[in-house]
Amino acid sequence: MNELVAPAKLNLALVVGSLREDGRHEVVTVLQRITLADSIRIEPAPELEVQGFPEDTLVRRALESLARQTGEPPCWRVTIEKRIPVAAGLGGGSSDAAAALRLANRTLGAPLEEESLHELAAALGADVPFFLSSGPQLGEADGTRLSPIDLPQDYWIVLVLPHDERKVSTGAVYEHFDRRGGASGFEERRDLLRSGLLLGDLAALPRNDLASSPLSAELLAQGAFRADVTGAGPAVYGLFAEEGEAIVAQASLGRHGAAWVAGPAW
Repeated sequence: MNELVAPAKLNLALVVGSLREDGRHEVVTVLQRITLADSIRIEPAPELEVQGFPEDTLVRRALESLARQTGEPPCWRVTIEKRIPVAAGLGGGSSDAAAALRLANRTLGAPLEEESLHELAAALGADVPFFLSSGPQLGEADGTRLSPIDLPQDYWIVLVLPHDERKVSTGAVYEHFDRRGGASGFEERRDLLRSGLLLGDLAALPRNDLASSPLSAELLAQGAFRADVTGAGPAVYGLFAEEGEAIVAQASLGRHGAAWVAGPAW
């Protein structure tokens, strides 16, 4: 098999603390894959080539890192079929990189063990290791320390990418967080998150520490039992108990930007 689906993710909660010694922030986040996904295909090639998404840098870096670590030449052609919007807080680039790593590693005579592959992925970005795992995960430390969690999977998701919003760099989002003293109260918000998980109540999880949107209120008014920004934004999601409600909300929120209905994915 030389092709994999690369799903998007939601941060169903994102609690952020202070800057760590390694230059990353302390975070606690609830990570959930969704059915909106890219496709990644790998074939043998004389040299490393990435097609289908000219803006890619992460897939190339991932495969170059894999080649260096294994001592193998990076002789792969990667074709990316993009469906996940770029720079939206949905983790599309990280998911593409993880899928490419998984596929390329399978082609090696001496593939990396799972633990080594996760270590390589963590050096590429905090979200990449999540996409090498399965099921919902709790991300802690810098977000790369993962543990499986049991979450409800019986809901529908409306995603909205607003027309008039463009994501600034993730670094800039964190700089703004630091300037406003966002880390204050981290322990209380972390405990609230853990309490929500113990109850299995997605609606009880704390709000995203990094970003917010007025569209959250509109999604709640449309019947969502939870609505928030994912990651550093700007994509906004609403969780709905009924598919019909989600479809109506998608039609209504579509005036604000691109809108999709999706479901949880494992």
